[in-house]
Amino acid sequence: MADFDRNAALAAGLAPYASDPAHTRGRRHPTPAAPTRNAYQRDRDRIVHSTAFRRLVYKTQVFLNHEGDLFRTRLTHSLEVAQLARSVARTLGLHEDLTEAIALAHDLGHTPFGHAGQDALNECMAGHGGFEHNLQSLRVVDELEHRYPEYDGLNLSFETREGILKHCSPQLARQIEATEPGGVARRFLDGTQPSLEAQLANLADEVAYNAHDIDDGVRSGLLTLEQVAEVPLFARFLDATRADHPEVRDRRLLHESIRRMLSAQIYDVIDATGAALRAAAPDSADAVRRAGPLVCFGEDMRAQSRALKRFLFTQLYRHPRVVETTTQARQVVRELFAAYLAQPDELRAEFAERSDRERAVADYIAGMTDRFALREHERLTGQRLLT
Repeated sequence: MADFDRNAALAAGLAPYASDPAHTRGRRHPTPAAPTRNAYQRDRDRIVHSTAFRRLVYKTQVFLNHEGDLFRTRLTHSLEVAQLARSVARTLGLHEDLTEAIALAHDLGHTPFGHAGQDALNECMAGHGGFEHNLQSLRVVDELEHRYPEYDGLNLSFETREGILKHCSPQLARQIEATEPGGVARRFLDGTQPSLEAQLANLADEVAYNAHDIDDGVRSGLLTLEQVAEVPLFARFLDATRADHPEVRDRRLLHESIRRMLSAQIYDVIDATGAALRAAAPDSADAVRRAGPLVCFGEDMRAQSRALKRFLFTQLYRHPRVVETTTQARQVVRELFAAYLAQPDELRAEFAERSDRERAVADYIAGMTDRFALREHERLTGQRLLT
């Protein structure tokens, strides 16, 4: 770390620009305060106990669930994001519970089979409003979880819901704004920013998946250590690890190099964000919203991170073996969608009874785990794919 005063931030506790649960904009359905937990702690706990969160353990990150027991899933990815984000939040004096809640919930709307499933479902919904996993995560916590007798959804606080909605097109933002004036989509129309906690969870997502995709890529055999060593960001930590531990080989060498890379990125975020905060000098959470993006990499680290992302895109995400499985995954989703539209009685009752048939089918498929989607596809079509 350079010049961000970590000890001062820790001594001060919650920084003036942090989100404060005592000043939350509240929940859509008013709820009495809990005697021992703040609003953001309750949000985190509701997320962890939700059905959608449990399903993440059987949802794809890059490698399909059946391809290996040690590859990341949406659940392990979400836990890694939460750990990284929470540690930075503590250093910067942000609200840890809010940061953690957003990180744990950010992928709740992901389909089975990762981005391949999302792309296929978006194609199926092209004439019916489309499908986007980020908006689906908000739908999960607002509508699709059924746990409470008084309302649908988890009834999370505004700040958590705002952080979950990371991206939103102007068209969708206007639709949300029409039903929730001044709500979580307003910032996409007026150009303001979300809380620092939301910004941090978003950047921690990027840091986490870059690192663990290197790990999973090498573990799978689709990437070699020599290939990854061509990426400058990783190469310098690999070289440093070899210099410090010349006897180390294989997994330990990879893990230590990734650990050092992660640490450097986290310290860079802390320093760059500290500098941005000093320059903008926001004196409240509301002032943060009027400033530009403040949680960031330094310029050099941002460039190196982008180079790593480009490498992973071409060498891992577009690897022939990954493309082969994602092609079949898209087929599963498309054929499931067609089958349920043709035979709505095959849907679970709560979805079959809905009048918005296409959206009901999309919601049902999006909630599936990889293995349940494969079982349903085989049951409805007689085909066995991705075995």
